[in-house]
Amino acid sequence: MDETRRNMILGGLALGLMPNAGWSGTGATGARIAGGPAFGSTWRLVSGGRDPALISPWISHQIAAVDAAMSPYRQTSPLSRFNRAEVGQEIAVPAPMAHVVRTALEIHQATEGAFDPTIGPQVQRFGFGPITGQVGSAEAIVLGAESVRKQVPGVTLDLCGIAKGFALDLLADGLVAQGAEDMLLELGGEVRAIGRHPSGRPWQVAIEDPLVPGFAVHTIVTPGALALATSGHRANGVSGDIALSHVIDPGSTRPAVGFAASVSVLAPTGMEADAMATALLAMGAGGPAFARANGVSALFILDAATAGQTVMTGDFADHVVA
Repeated sequence: MDETRRNMILGGLALGLMPNAGWSGTGATGARIAGGPAFGSTWRLVSGGRDPALISPWISHQIAAVDAAMSPYRQTSPLSRFNRAEVGQEIAVPAPMAHVVRTALEIHQATEGAFDPTIGPQVQRFGFGPITGQVGSAEAIVLGAESVRKQVPGVTLDLCGIAKGFALDLLADGLVAQGAEDMLLELGGEVRAIGRHPSGRPWQVAIEDPLVPGFAVHTIVTPGALALATSGHRANGVSGDIALSHVIDPGSTRPAVGFAASVSVLAPTGMEADAMATALLAMGAGGPAFARANGVSALFILDAATAGQTVMTGDFADHVVA
């Protein structure tokens, strides 16, 4: 999964740039920090107690398993085999991937098509991502317990807008099952917190300002038990007045530009936060109304034409620190 398809969120600790190999160290507050590569980006775990370096091999193994199943960049992945498959051909998929596909199809329906797991070929046509084929319909995908098939030629799956959220949930739930306490997990810009910061305060996470060159903090939030994900145009190296984006409006099949520069969502799971942030960004000017009507907690940072104004929905404002 290509991290250029996601806006970046940086954790509340200023950790600097991470190398591509696994690493560990100690932050300025005395928190222990470990990290490594993930989905073309990085992961990091900040701990106020247990040494996160001891958990690093397990984290790396889980990330590799998700990538092996759902990456469109791996020709051997079940996802890529499905994308090459003929109509009616059953492609075996691991149970976790079936769960992700099922959730993606459910969110597709819930967002009235704004989250579209078949949009990959159109994304590729604008220069982002490797998926080729026909822009099809999610209704043409038939999911079994551990298999998937297509009913229309050329239909493809693109799980880049939800698989990272799934991996975040997988890791966070696994850490809790192993007895983890007081940890902040960040995976390619998506965040889940466990317990509290070493100082005793809640974990705080900074959301990047997508409209200025370089990194600048726009908003600091306390996610609590919720997952935090952001979708935006900035990760493609574009700032200011954005004319092109990897996020496609399925209605127009054109880049979803001209309203929000980024959308951040707080949700009970990483999958929901990840997919909903993408959907709300794709909705353009209709995003805030949909979020309000459906109780979605979101922060819309509007594009340069509005001088970076913001819109908050749901209870997002209750989590804002600064």
